[in-house]
Amino acid sequence: MSDQLDTHQKALQINLDPTKYGVFAEIGAGQEVARWFFRVGGASGTIAKTISAYDMTVSDAIYGQSDRYVSRKRLIAMLDHEYPLLVERLKEQRGSTTRFFAFATTVAAKSFQRKDETHGWMGIRFQSEPGSEPSDILMHVAMWDRDSLQQAEAVGILGVNLIHAAMYLISNPQAIVNALLDSLSIDRIEVDMIEFRGKEFAGVDNRLLALQLVEKGLTNAAMFMPDGRIVQPADALYKKSILVERGSFRPVTHVTVDMVRGAQAQFIQEPNVDGKNLVVLMEMTLKNLSAEGRIDHQDFLDRVDMLATLGHPVLISNYGEFHRLATYLHRFTKNPVGFVMGIPTLKELFEERYYTGLSGGILESFGRMFKNDLKLFVYPFKDPQSGAIITAGNLRVAPHLRHLYLFLMENFFIQGLRDVNEANLTVLSRNVLKMLQDNEPGWEPMVPNEVAALIKQRHLLGYQG
Repeated sequence: MSDQLDTHQKALQINLDPTKYGVFAEIGAGQEVARWFFRVGGASGTIAKTISAYDMTVSDAIYGQSDRYVSRKRLIAMLDHEYPLLVERLKEQRGSTTRFFAFATTVAAKSFQRKDETHGWMGIRFQSEPGSEPSDILMHVAMWDRDSLQQAEAVGILGVNLIHAAMYLISNPQAIVNALLDSLSIDRIEVDMIEFRGKEFAGVDNRLLALQLVEKGLTNAAMFMPDGRIVQPADALYKKSILVERGSFRPVTHVTVDMVRGAQAQFIQEPNVDGKNLVVLMEMTLKNLSAEGRIDHQDFLDRVDMLATLGHPVLISNYGEFHRLATYLHRFTKNPVGFVMGIPTLKELFEERYYTGLSGGILESFGRMFKNDLKLFVYPFKDPQSGAIITAGNLRVAPHLRHLYLFLMENFFIQGLRDVNEANLTVLSRNVLKMLQDNEPGWEPMVPNEVAALIKQRHLLGYQG
């Protein structure tokens, strides 16, 4: 992150720049962002108007009625109202020399009444040059400070960072993202969703920015839909039953599809799972995405495009340990959560060397993972050497963990997948990848037809034809 300018210097630079002029609309946490511009001096050079509509009736009278006041819909309504009004009033006077902007926040900060998670939406609509069509940057934030004054301070700093980045880094969206947590940390405030839209960002792929949020430590997880639309995880997962398949997906194979199909068929038979209220997530961790110690962005997009053919949302996360992923998902739902995995992954779960960082070791990890309504659905594995089929029922773990494993099996926390297509057990994604990269025949039958067509048409994953 940039260390060239602190928050004070950023606000002052904008105030002293006569080519930038805007309006601030902040709901729910006071004038935390505008206050910075007043504090450093010269605010008359930046601020045309500030407004803070605390009362819901007053807010509705200005921006229209809303079922949720802290939401993307409300944020856009604020920008839709404030930006055109600013341009209408000042275009004749200074439109030829000024880049107009409207900045808005709607925040649910910590209060005596609020005990749940505190969060907010923040955005800016701005011109890249005088008279140009505006572009938007929208984002959702979660606030982790325990004190309301600290939360307000973090919102103020983040807002200044966003405005400054939009004004001076417009040609580099990646630099804009990197600058957002200047003078902040993920321990204080988290940006878990960002969306660039408008003429200036026509060539921006928001999926890459979602990856960047996780990669650069602005959040631990980001989510987008099959059509590439970035979504706030809390909105997409709220009160849902969730089934997750973790993988590298290089490439998507028939095994990928068979795992989801089989797990979903068993998951919806669980007592508290509503099949109509179920989200199936395809998840990739940063480790899954790393090739040779780094993340190849084109390789990432190739995998995402293949996953899109399955029609499920994609979650990018920094939760290498399953118990951390489980804790994250249970922030949004009390409904059942299921993880679908293969035998090799299940064996790794029972490797105690992965839990040396926990004082309670493997028992602490499993306690965290299974304390809520969570199930593991396990896909069988055919040993390529012996041809033996290993299942959840015959898997051997370390002798001193055998009783723990039996307990989890007998209480159906771990369930073997039934009715799998045994023809797929010989399909290994690493072999498929090598075949398609080496232009060896015979890989196409190992992947879904839509995936094969996409790989050939767009030369994904190094396919040369």
